[in-house]
Amino acid sequence: MSSFIIGGGNRLSGTITPQGAKNEALQVICATLLTKEKVVINNIPNILDVNNLIKLLADMGVVVEKLSADSYSFCAANIDLEYTHTDEFMNKSSALRGSIMIIGPLLARFGNAAVPKPGGDKIGRRRLDTHFNGIMKLGAELIYDENKNLFSLSTKGLKGSYILLDEASVTGTANLLMTAVMAEGQTTIYNAACEPYVEQLSRMLVQMGAKIEGIGSNRLVVKGVTQLSGCEHTLLPDMIEVGSFIGMAAMTSSELTIKDVSVQNLGIIPESFRKLGIKVVQQGDNLYIPQQDVYEIESFIDGSILTIADAPWPGLTPDLLSVLLVVATKAKGCVLIHQKMFESRLFFVDKLIDMGAQIILCDPHRATVIGNANRFQLRAMTMTSPDIRAGISLLIAAMSANGESIIHNIDQIDRGYQDIDVRLNNLGADIRRV
Repeated sequence: MSSFIIGGGNRLSGTITPQGAKNEALQVICATLLTKEKVVINNIPNILDVNNLIKLLADMGVVVEKLSADSYSFCAANIDLEYTHTDEFMNKSSALRGSIMIIGPLLARFGNAAVPKPGGDKIGRRRLDTHFNGIMKLGAELIYDENKNLFSLSTKGLKGSYILLDEASVTGTANLLMTAVMAEGQTTIYNAACEPYVEQLSRMLVQMGAKIEGIGSNRLVVKGVTQLSGCEHTLLPDMIEVGSFIGMAAMTSSELTIKDVSVQNLGIIPESFRKLGIKVVQQGDNLYIPQQDVYEIESFIDGSILTIADAPWPGLTPDLLSVLLVVATKAKGCVLIHQKMFESRLFFVDKLIDMGAQIILCDPHRATVIGNANRFQLRAMTMTSPDIRAGISLLIAAMSANGESIIHNIDQIDRGYQDIDVRLNNLGADIRRV
């Protein structure tokens, strides 16, 4: 197990460019299974979750070619479906949350698919009902083997249907889209997730020959086609990494420019940081974060305490609440962080409290942060990363702390952030990987 040793108190300076979007990468890489023709994807981040998915597809028979540092071609002309029933496949896919999205493409193209209950972050219950209920409405039969934790789906022919999702699940919407594009007739997906990642997947599928209306809205209409072709697709920059860099600049009182962020696809992320008093200046498609020694949390118009909560897009992505919580510990004022989606995502705050942060964990979903207003620095300490987003948040806290901190289990951070130690050290950070 690898660890980071972080020397706190160093200011960052310079320019950094975000990697390609992790969440989009997992979706569009799975979509390459829908065609026997070659698909080229650019701006793929070199991170564990994405690399493991690419390896999994290669083991299934997809011919994968690395064209450059961040571009790959995929050709799924010959898929070994028998491999998907082996213990090796079960072990590899169960460790990867994104593997659930191979169900839609396999079912659409071959009529059957099997996948174990997926792993991923331990951030609370992440049910799969939205995926399976929608896919069954398209004509699939589901069998769950409790002993093997294995989901098996088969169909004699998918047919379009009206599907009202019980939640606006991003991966659920993506899986249904990839199932419906080759179903007979018309499928309507209502209460669909409309994150930029889903928009990007939809546009890629249209390039491949799919017929999708309502892209960017919560009502998608899909008219099935018999086959799809190859295409070339480029990932958006990762909005979560953009937000993480804003948080790092604020917590370390640094001046930082974040380049090529695709501002139009950031939604309310910049404004959410501004509510904490952080100056975020748009310069074309870049974000400039000036040095601030003090930043003050806004109150609501009636003077009541600010609440920052996650919500389906165009609301705030839940992946950034951990970062916003850490940033608030240094601010002047108070804020209530409300994590609605996952009941275990805030449990990392005990480590921040041990570092000297003033936080009241109200319940599994809510935490009140009383900012220290720069009266003191957080204390350095040794801790363990429980998941990707908590991991990067603890790294941000350690970078601003007084002394040398250690973070264990940094494979969790590597799952979502490419060469984060190298990139931050180039800006003036002191992070050693051991």
